[in-house]
Amino acid sequence: MRNTRQGSVTPNGGESLTLQQIMDTMQALQEEVAASRADQERIQADLAASRAINEELRRSNEELHRDLQTQAGEREKEDQEPTTPPREFPMPFSQAIMDAVIPATFVGPKVTFTGMEDPEAHLTTFHTQMMLVGGSDAVRSKLFMSTLVETAMDWFISLPDGHVTSFPQLTKPFKEKYITNRGPPSISYDLFDVRQYQEESLKEFLNRFGA
Repeated sequence: MRNTRQGSVTPNGGESLTLQQIMDTMQALQEEVAASRADQERIQADLAASRAINEELRRSNEELHRDLQTQAGEREKEDQEPTTPPREFPMPFSQAIMDAVIPATFVGPKVTFTGMEDPEAHLTTFHTQMMLVGGSDAVRSKLFMSTLVETAMDWFISLPDGHVTSFPQLTKPFKEKYITNRGPPSISYDLFDVRQYQEESLKEFLNRFGA
């Protein structure tokens, strides 16, 4: 066999691989092995991350399941506990007044009574506004009740159940209850304090007196 710088010739005349080619081939194989190892490490890292995500999802599902069980247990407990019945207020109106329907388009009076005002003045204002819209006796009774607030409403609900059967039957005890709120009436002897001034004409005196 004859050696050359490019390679060696085999006995049958074929050219054998040189040392450099063998080294190049080995280096290429080493690089492929390294790349394959890197791919395996990357796959392992992806698998580890996937396991971590799955574990987190599992814990979240368990927590959610426990929360749902807790909420279901609380609801079941609430259903089993006796509920406090709603407070019932007495209704002084008769059934006939309660059954009366107020039209949805009906505009009620714009006035309120707290228990501190003059009851006659309140009734006068209420009647004046009701004259503009009309309404039956039962409707007037309901709307008058809607004008009562604060202590006046407390007085209304203190009346016996079914006691009020008409509007006059409501306003009569109302005036009696708050009669002390009325202003003092004018008395005739106050007129004796009215004097006509000297040099004041009768017309001027009457105008001043009328004012």
